[in-house]
Amino acid sequence: MNGAAWITLSYRGRSADSHQIDLYDTAQALMGFQRSLALTTHLVLNGEIITQAPALKGAQILTLPTESSSWKITAVILAGAYTIGTAPKDTPLGNIVRSVYDYVISESLGFHVDYEKSLGQLYEEHAAKNVAIPKIEQHKVDALIEKCSTAITDIHRPIVKTRTATEATITAFRLGAETKIGGTLNDDTYEYIHEVFTNQEQEVISGRISSYNSNTFKGRIYVSTEGRPVAFELADTSRSNNSVQLIVASLSVNAIKDYKNEWSVVHCRVYRNTSRKGHLKSYTIVHVSHAALKQ
Repeated sequence: MNGAAWITLSYRGRSADSHQIDLYDTAQALMGFQRSLALTTHLVLNGEIITQAPALKGAQILTLPTESSSWKITAVILAGAYTIGTAPKDTPLGNIVRSVYDYVISESLGFHVDYEKSLGQLYEEHAAKNVAIPKIEQHKVDALIEKCSTAITDIHRPIVKTRTATEATITAFRLGAETKIGGTLNDDTYEYIHEVFTNQEQEVISGRISSYNSNTFKGRIYVSTEGRPVAFELADTSRSNNSVQLIVASLSVNAIKDYKNEWSVVHCRVYRNTSRKGHLKSYTIVHVSHAALKQ
């Protein structure tokens, strides 16, 4: 599919305002920026998640020179015969890459995005215009979040290591204007993505599995009381065949939106994993059941 996307990373505060920023931290941050873009672009174009950014197929990611007015760098994602000189800033491919990337960045930093109201609406808008764009299922986008976690952490380096900047923003072109992707990256978002505190008391949750990776025993479960999908990992003691079968059964019926199916909901005993400020990040599941559990 031909198309292009323009996405900009910029830093502000401290010496970054004077166009100076630590070189090592910047190098690591830009590697994280490129890796997260490459994994996102590959999923959009090829429908699969890669583990190494150089494995990107069907597109290339180029960069423009930094601007003199501030410390920012723009990545241009090109698919097809475009060059930077000919690539439009607003294309159907660019829109879907931007939307998937916004979902990944937002969810990684603790800002919930409703898949149906963001990506789902974008698909409907393009369908109404008879414009074909790749449709990425939610469970694949959820799995992408896990793969991009280290890369997004690295984007924080100038903020939290040598502290040559106080914050960063990511923007993309949409309908002729720059729009913000995710929230502002700062000390708080680094704390959210980097630090994990596990509650010592178990609790019971019920929800629908929206993604699951059989290699890592990690996934996401939609819990109505939280109003969003929450990341989880099966504890070593709960990785039995029965537990995995219940997880996979829930994922299978929910993937086709068969929410009334008796296997749609699973009931779990879990430990809550939170940020320092108490924001829920994930669950560690210690028991999975088809039948309801008592608190």
